[in-house]
Amino acid sequence: TETRRGFLDSEPLREADEDLASEVNLNNTVMTEEEREEIQQELTKLEEEINTLKQVLLSKEKQHAELRQKLGITPLDELRNNFSKGWHDMQSSTAYKKTSETLSTAGQKTTAAISTLGNAITRKIGDMRNSQSFKSFEEKVENTVSTIKTKVGGTGTGGSFEEVLSSAANATSQDTPTNNLMDSPEQPC
Repeated sequence: TETRRGFLDSEPLREADEDLASEVNLNNTVMTEEEREEIQQELTKLEEEINTLKQVLLSKEKQHAELRQKLGITPLDELRNNFSKGWHDMQSSTAYKKTSETLSTAGQKTTAAISTLGNAITRKIGDMRNSQSFKSFEEKVENTVSTIKTKVGGTGTGGSFEEVLSSAANATSQDTPTNNLMDSPEQPC
């Protein structure tokens, strides 16, 4: 039977493990002076190449800016183009499309819920208008308006609640100062 050993359980090193360990150079002091000098020369050469490439890149960037200036491409144009491209890329992304679809669905469900709520409120108001308490209130208002009209000099006809409100609104609009000035036969010049 084979027993399982943990990561930290010790096991004797085999010959292959010893060969692998000897190939790994963990200490730079084992390096010969000749190897060290060769690596140092290679490092110096790489640093010089990097500096040369930096100078070439700066020169190319300067040439790039000059050509763009000659073509009339300003940094603002470039910013606009980058923004437009970024916006287009974002709208093309899967995340944006999924979010847009989710928001669209949520909007449709919200619209449906508001419509249902509006219908429920309309139905409740209709029920309320047909209730005995509202009819009693409507009669009291009609009687009060009739009484006021009779005392003020009106005809005193009752009518429905809508007719009473409509006649009150018409009476109010006819009593405005601008209407009185227009209707007056004596207008000073």
